[in-house]
Amino acid sequence: MTRPVTPAAAMFKGASGNTLAGDVYGEEGPPVLLLHGGGQTRHAWKKTGDLIARLGRVAYAVDQRGHGDSEWVADGAYQYTDFAADARVLGDTLAERSGVRPAVVGASLGGMAALLGNSQPGKSQGKSPGETQHFSALVLVDITPRVDVEGVSKIQGFMRAQLREGFGSIAEAADAVAAYLPHRPRPRSHEGLKKNLRLHPDGRWRWHWDPRFLEGNRRIGAGSEEVERALVSAARRVTIPALLVRGGSSELVQEEHAKDFLKLVPHASYVDVSGARHMVAGDRNDQFANAIEEFLSNLNNLR
Repeated sequence: MTRPVTPAAAMFKGASGNTLAGDVYGEEGPPVLLLHGGGQTRHAWKKTGDLIARLGRVAYAVDQRGHGDSEWVADGAYQYTDFAADARVLGDTLAERSGVRPAVVGASLGGMAALLGNSQPGKSQGKSPGETQHFSALVLVDITPRVDVEGVSKIQGFMRAQLREGFGSIAEAADAVAAYLPHRPRPRSHEGLKKNLRLHPDGRWRWHWDPRFLEGNRRIGAGSEEVERALVSAARRVTIPALLVRGGSSELVQEEHAKDFLKLVPHASYVDVSGARHMVAGDRNDQFANAIEEFLSNLNNLR
């Protein structure tokens, strides 16, 4: 059995000068930026990073601002545009390092950041939209400009539960996750979950992300109608190769939302992963990996 690729630790800077922690899988090849969903960490991409490295590319899995080991920003700036600004800076940084624009794979919040950060309206100065794209290819994982509002409320409701109180033990947190994801087999070990928690001085375990992400003055989710319009506009400007991967049983992206996206980005490919909910890679990593491998292999053929 082949050993998994061991990632190298790396640090980056975001748009606000904020420190971003990352893992790098692979040593040579075109870069691929991996952006996790809200409430997750770079560790969610462990299997994907390993796959990308074996495909001859270099995967950069980064903790987004306020998450994991990345810095909690002083002014509590956690609006979608803030995450998009970080994605844009990361894309530019990786392009400078490697000499080519990175492909980007973004799940949920990460996908919104990638889509909004890919191009800047009004910056082309008469040039074609393709000349302002910050990435070479775009993969959106269970996120589209229009989503199910009730699904968003359900996800954020879970994230808000125990937000301040925390958990008395990792096992207690595991019980909460199992109740929220009853379709997923419980892992034999809590080590994976432990990476998403922090032990505080009061002996309580709390989620690894800044509470202001959901509760602050510049929290995520504010101005949802404006954000939807911005995402629709950003989707219309996508000229790079694109792929939408949807969980077949997603509580967030319904089939009609996927169809809307394909009208906005008619050249995009689409994969519907049966048996997967919103956390596609975690629910059906086999099908997700196949979709990513095929998409990246097709990019190789375009080079």
